[in-house]
Amino acid sequence: MKINRNNPVGIQHSSKINKKEECSQNSRSYNESGLDNIAAYNKAAISFRGYYGDQQPAKKLFWILTGRNNICKDDETESRMYRTSSGKNWVTINPEDLLKRTPEQAIQSICTLNNHYDIPSYILSPDYGDKWGRRANYIEINPRLVAMTQGDEKQEGLLNVIKLLPAIPPSSKSYANCIILSQLYPTMGNRDDNKIGDKSLYSVDLHSGISRNLTSHNLSRDGQRMGDDEQVKAFNDLAHIRGLKTGIRMPLSEGQMTVQGRPFNWDKDEKAFIDACCWAVELGFDSIFFDSAKHVGDYDMGNYCGEGRIPNYQQMQYITSQIREKTGRNDISLIGEKCTDDSRFNNLGLTAGNDWSKADNFDSVMHEFKKQRWNDEYAAGPVISDDNDCGGLNFETRLNRIKNAFNAYEDVSFRLPTYMQMADIFPLSPYTNTHEQMMKSENRSTYGDIESGYNNIFNTSEDAFNYRMAVYNEFANSIGQ
Repeated sequence: MKINRNNPVGIQHSSKINKKEECSQNSRSYNESGLDNIAAYNKAAISFRGYYGDQQPAKKLFWILTGRNNICKDDETESRMYRTSSGKNWVTINPEDLLKRTPEQAIQSICTLNNHYDIPSYILSPDYGDKWGRRANYIEINPRLVAMTQGDEKQEGLLNVIKLLPAIPPSSKSYANCIILSQLYPTMGNRDDNKIGDKSLYSVDLHSGISRNLTSHNLSRDGQRMGDDEQVKAFNDLAHIRGLKTGIRMPLSEGQMTVQGRPFNWDKDEKAFIDACCWAVELGFDSIFFDSAKHVGDYDMGNYCGEGRIPNYQQMQYITSQIREKTGRNDISLIGEKCTDDSRFNNLGLTAGNDWSKADNFDSVMHEFKKQRWNDEYAAGPVISDDNDCGGLNFETRLNRIKNAFNAYEDVSFRLPTYMQMADIFPLSPYTNTHEQMMKSENRSTYGDIESGYNNIFNTSEDAFNYRMAVYNEFANSIGQ
C-alpha cells in the first residue's frame, strides 16, 4: 500500500499553537566558541569510582542550550505525530530533517510526545523487571555516523542521537525497545578519535574518556560546562524519559583493545575491562552487547573473525557476575553476539544472544519461541539485520523479518529478543551501509556543508518513506501487547 507523505496512516494532524517569545525554537543557543578540552571531569584512572557529575544532567543540558528552565510545546512534533491508542507516540519527521533541528527542539519534542513539560529531577529507567532483556527489541545506532561533521572532524554524536529519539517508537506495554550505541569509548589510537578516516568501531581504548565523536566541544554557559560524563548521562536520561532502554557495544578480542594506549592483555587487564563496563552502567546504560561472545572459552574458533585472545569460560562468568555485583544492577542485560540457545551461554551469565537465525519464516520463529519458552533467564532471538549488513537487503525482506520477529509468539512474556540496526527503521543511503560505517568514518557532505551531509546518510526516496511508515505500523500493532 502506498502511503501519502502528507497524511500517513495512523497519524493525526493537529493545528499549531501560539508560541511564547521565550520559547523560540530556531536558535542554537549554546556557546559556539567552546574550548577544545571539554573534559571537566577526567576519569582516566583505571578503577571504577562511580558517577560524580551533576545529578540532574538533562536539566543542566537544557539550561546550557537555552539559558532557561521552562520547556515549551514543539509545534512540529504536534503536527507530525504518529498517535497510538495507548498514548505512546512518535514523530514521522524524516531522520535527515531531525538532524537539522537544534538539540533544544529535540528535548522539547520528547516532552511534547509525553505531554509533560518538565524534566524530572530524578529519572528512572523504564521498569520491565529484572529479566526485561530476555525479551527486548535491540536497535543498534551508530552515533559516529549521525554526528555533526565539519571538515575532517566529527562531534556531537550524542546530541544527534537525541534528535532521532522522537522518531523511534517507545517500548511496548510488555517489552522494552533498547537503543544500543555502537560506540561509547574512543577507538584505538584515540588522539584523533574525532577525525574522519579508517577507525574501526570494533576496537576500543579503555579508560581514555568518552569518544570525542560523541561529545560536544561547545556546551557551556556562564562558566558552567557539560563534562563528557554529564553528556552521556543526559543522553541516557532523555532516552529513559522517552520510554527506551539503552546499551553499548563492547569488544572481547584482546587485539582490538588498548588501555590508555597500551596493548590490552587478558592476564592483567581483566579489572580494567570490568571497570569500563561498570562505568558505562553507572552512566545510565542498561545493557552491554559483547562482540565475539560466542567464542568465549575457545568455542567454535574456526569461525572466529576477531584479533587476539578472548576470555576463557570461567573468566567471562566472573566478568558478568562482577558487572552486576559492582553496579548493584541485577536488571542489567548482557547480550552475546552470535550466541545460540546452547545452555553454555545461559551459564555464562548472559541474558540474550542474537544467533538463532534470520526471521524470514514465521513458522520457524514460532518453533524457536516454543523451543525456548521454558527459560525466563536467557534466549537467543532472530536478527532483522546486524552490524555486518552490507546494504543489499530489500525493503520487502526487511519488513517481513520485522513482522515475523514481532508476532511469532503465544505468550508475550516469553517472546524472543529481536535485533536490528538503525537502517531497519531509517533506511541508509544506497551508497553506504552499516558495515562500512562500522569500519570507517567519513565526511558525506556534497558541498562541504553540514546539511547535505545529513541528507546523504539516509535514503530519501518515496519508497524509503513508505517502508518507514510500514515499519511504524508494525511497532504500533505491537505497542499495546
